[in-house]
Parts: sequence; C-alpha cells; structure tokens
Amino acid sequence: MSERMHHADAAWLQMEEPTSLMVITAVLWFDEPVHLERLKDVVRERLVERYPRFRQRVVPGGLWGSARWEDDADFRLENHLRRTRLPAPGGRAALEALVSESMSTPLDSSRPLWSLHVIQDHAAGGALLLRVHHCIADGISLARVLLALTDEHAAGGGRREDFEEAEDASGRLARLLRGARTVMGSTRAAWKRGAELLAEPIQLMDLAVEGARSASALSRLLTLMQDPPSPFTGELGREKRVAWSQPVPVGKVREIGHGSGSTVNDVVMAVVAGMLRRYVEARGQSPEDVRAVVPVNLRPLREPLPRELGNRFGVVFLPLPLGLADPVERLWALKRRMDGLKRSPEAAVVFGMLSAAGMAPAPVERMAVDVMRKKASLVLTNVPGPKRPVYLAGARLAGVMFWVPMAARLGLGLSIFSYAGHVTLGVAADAGLVPEPRELIADFEEELDALAEAVRKAGRSPPLH
Repeated sequence: MSERMHHADAAWLQMEEPTSLMVITAVLWFDEPVHLERLKDVVRERLVERYPRFRQRVVPGGLWGSARWEDDADFRLENHLRRTRLPAPGGRAALEALVSESMSTPLDSSRPLWSLHVIQDHAAGGALLLRVHHCIADGISLARVLLALTDEHAAGGGRREDFEEAEDASGRLARLLRGARTVMGSTRAAWKRGAELLAEPIQLMDLAVEGARSASALSRLLTLMQDPPSPFTGELGREKRVAWSQPVPVGKVREIGHGSGSTVNDVVMAVVAGMLRRYVEARGQSPEDVRAVVPVNLRPLREPLPRELGNRFGVVFLPLPLGLADPVERLWALKRRMDGLKRSPEAAVVFGMLSAAGMAPAPVERMAVDVMRKKASLVLTNVPGPKRPVYLAGARLAGVMFWVPMAARLGLGLSIFSYAGHVTLGVAADAGLVPEPRELIADFEEELDALAEAVRKAGRSPPLH
C-alpha cells in the first residue's frame, strides 16, 4: 500500500537535519525488569497491528514531489524492539548518557521510523527507550499511544485513559487550545459547505471575525522581535545531552498555587523561568526575557486517535519573564502573559503555516523555519500522563520522561511530564550550548523551594490587572 503523507507531517520530515533530528524520545523506568516476550506481544497487538504507520516506511518525494507512506514488505518486529545493556555500574547517570547518545543518532530511514530498546541493568528494575519520528505523530498523540500499551494491573487487561488533565481542562493552556480549535473548526466548516454559507450571513460574519483574528495573530508572529543572545542560543552540533529531575509531588506545586491564586501550570512555568534566570546569572550575563515555543494540542484528549495518527497541533510563543528578580512578581507576570494568549488563534495559525511549509520544497521550508527560530530560544512542552500508577508487560511503571524535537534549530528543549500525582522536568540540550544539563535541573529544584518560600512570605494573591 502507498499513501501520500499529509502536509503537516511532511513538514517534520523536511525539517530533519544532522544537528537537529526530528525524533520524539521517551524513557520509562520500572520497579522491576520488563519481560521481553510479554512486551513483544503487547507491542505487536496494541502498537504495530493497531497503527499502520509503525509498519510502514517513508518514501521521500524529492525536491518537488510529495513523501509517501509505503508498507514495509520486510517488516520484522525484532528490527525495532531490541535489548540494550547499560555499562557498569548502571543506574541513572548511565541511563541519561544512553538517552543522550540516542538523541544524536538518526533512525534507520530504510525501515519504519521508530525503535524501542529494552534496557537492562538499570537500578533494581529495567527501563525502555522509545524513539519515534515526528512525521508519524505529535507528542501528545504518541504519549497516548505509548500509554495505551499499559494496564491498570500487573495481570493485564488494559486500562482506560485517565490523563492528568485537571489543569489541562481548566488552566490557561486549555483556553489557548480551545481558541485554536474554534478557528480550525470554522475554517473546516467553510471548506466543507462553501456557497451554502451565503445563506447564513451570521455564520459568515463569524468566519470573517475569526479570519480577522487569525490575520492579527499572523501579523503578531511575523513582527515579533528577535530573541536576545543567551547561553541557550547559537550554532548547533550533533551531540545532545539530557537530564531529568526527581518527581515533584503535584500537591507541593498546588500548595504554591493556592497561596498565589495560580494553577499548577502557572507555577511550573514560573519555576522554569526562574531556573533559566539562575542559569544565565551564573554565567555572568544579565537576564533578559526570552520566548519559549509551546506546542498546543488541537486534538481533544477525549477524541479517539485515528489509525493514521499524524500531527494535529500548533504552537504559541510564550515570553518568559527572566528579567524579573522577584519570584512572586515573576509568577504574576507569567500569569498575565498566559492570560493574554489564552484566546489567541496563534496555535491554529502556526498549524496552517506548518501545513503550507510541508507543501513547499525543502529549502523553502527551511527558510520559513529559520524565521521562526529567531523569535524563540527554546521549546517547552507539557505532556499529561495517567493519574494513577500503571503496568507495562507486568512491570510497574515508576516514572516517565518525554521530549519532542528541538525544532526550528533551537538548542534547548524542556519537557514537563505528569504521572501518578507527580511532575517531572526533563532537559534536552545541544552539548555545545549546555554541556551539563544537570545544572539546570539543580536550578529547577532550588527555584521551586525559593518560590514556595517567597509565596509564603508574600501572603497575597496577584492583582486583578
């Protein structure tokens, strides 16, 4: 079977460069070793047989042609699911080194673009390293696919989706994506119904309003000033490095939020901004505000995933207030900036830009991406996981970390993953820009405590305006 690749998916294929691989990476660790044969059965049944993309290879379209999906006649699960041993003495540092090395290694383009390594000799349990090319699906969809492999009990039987989405449903980012969905839904209605809209002037006016808002968002994107130089920007190399924090109880983050009238998302984002400020100051530079590219899911979490998966997300450019020294003032400023974006159709506009870029020749697409690169300094993602502990092939999942690619030739990627009542921060960075990402992790943990203390001392909620 041969099938044309969607333009938005093709954009991620064309963005691939030796110094910036468009591969989503996840690492999972367990309280006990994972049984390989049982894992093979789960992966075959719930991944390979359910989603055709995991048994299809990509056929490039050339300079002017369109890339296509083609069934891999020689597909064998064993080519994608392998055992890997950590070098002695094993443990977390060795696992971080292995994940770092994988981020610098392209996937085999002659086969379906994914791999799953069963890692042995990791502490008392085992670990898994999953790598999937972004042209197959976006990060939220792949998180759902990955967690669909898990069970509620060690004996199996599957599980219902119960993502940590309390904040996703009521927080600022949720309002962002609702605004984006409104724009996309109206646009699809116009395409489908065409001339019928002439008989419905009210709906036609709604579309005109949404179109004006989209044009305004596009104008804002194109006129954003270039981000200032910082330790996170510069020429990229092939070597990448990763690190992740200890899981932080959501209750601790929520307590800070209650003390300041903020959501969990507000607090975590503010801690990230403070972490970056600390890192910049430690290098003798004056902290200035920088923008983060924040992916926004445009596919509702309650909507079933299509068998073809694909990318259905946009991005917004969130200015992080590194220039503010006071942690509480920084939290309040971040809230205001998030509120300012919450009804913007910016995410849907960027989705349209990516789709258009996917139709263009690769050199043209790279020029468009380079324009976006100058307007931000990092990628910042927030992926919800299950609310309760889950099992994979009989082994209890202890923790998860997840990174999307550092697209647009950005050198720093930060990921927030929530699982079983805890939040974990992951850092992925270009080794030439941030040679020791664990320093950022240390700054994150110190900033979390500092913000908690500052909120306690302030004893007040943010101003209304």
